[in-house]
Amino acid sequence: MRQSLPRVPKDRIAVLIGAKGATRRELEQAAGCKSIQIDSNTGEIDVVWPDVGGYDPVKALKLPDVIKAVGRGMAPSRAIQLLRDDWFFEMVELREHVGKRSKQQRRIRARIIGSEGKIRKMIEHHTGTEISIYKSTVVLVGEGYGLASARQAIEMLAGGSEHGTVLKFLERERKKMRLEARSIDYIAEKPTSAGTSDFSGLVPGLADVADRRNRRLKAAQVDPENEEEVQEMMDLADDEDVSWEEE
Repeated sequence: MRQSLPRVPKDRIAVLIGAKGATRRELEQAAGCKSIQIDSNTGEIDVVWPDVGGYDPVKALKLPDVIKAVGRGMAPSRAIQLLRDDWFFEMVELREHVGKRSKQQRRIRARIIGSEGKIRKMIEHHTGTEISIYKSTVVLVGEGYGLASARQAIEMLAGGSEHGTVLKFLERERKKMRLEARSIDYIAEKPTSAGTSDFSGLVPGLADVADRRNRRLKAAQVDPENEEEVQEMMDLADDEDVSWEEE
């Protein structure tokens, strides 16, 4: 089966092919396809897949996103993670926020990247995503929950929000994500004492009362001729004592 994939910009063709075709072969192996054919002049891409049943259809659906991510500036080693079942692709078009003016696009790119890339790294750290900025687009890859938070953070910055406001938003979302993850991690089960029913373990002190009652019933059924049973009856438990008083 032959599949046409999104065309990549000319300045990204060499990155997609790699040194002596190494990157292309790595993509072919990871996706499970027969070959990835790249036109080095136009950037057009065709993929040849094995017969039905000989490849993973989910990877066939996700491979176009891998190509788009590489074409939009992401390193192939990072974009290839999109082939995982739980990783997804998002792309924010900056022109939708600031129009076609290149000067405004550069300003927004600088706000998203931050000094020495600190803002982009903070967004990636808080959301567990990978971010690539290329011309007028921002590409994000990652797991669902974190990906949604990262996209919202990018759109907030593109819309003019302050860095501090965006970072506070990310911190809140990260705490919320941790709480939701921990809420279903385990169910604590209280062990019941030996010899008690589940109901006895729920009422404080009830198990002790039931234990003393069972001992009294057992003592009432002792055979007087059995010295061992008589001796056991005479031994006091930890919660029993004998008191003497005059009439």
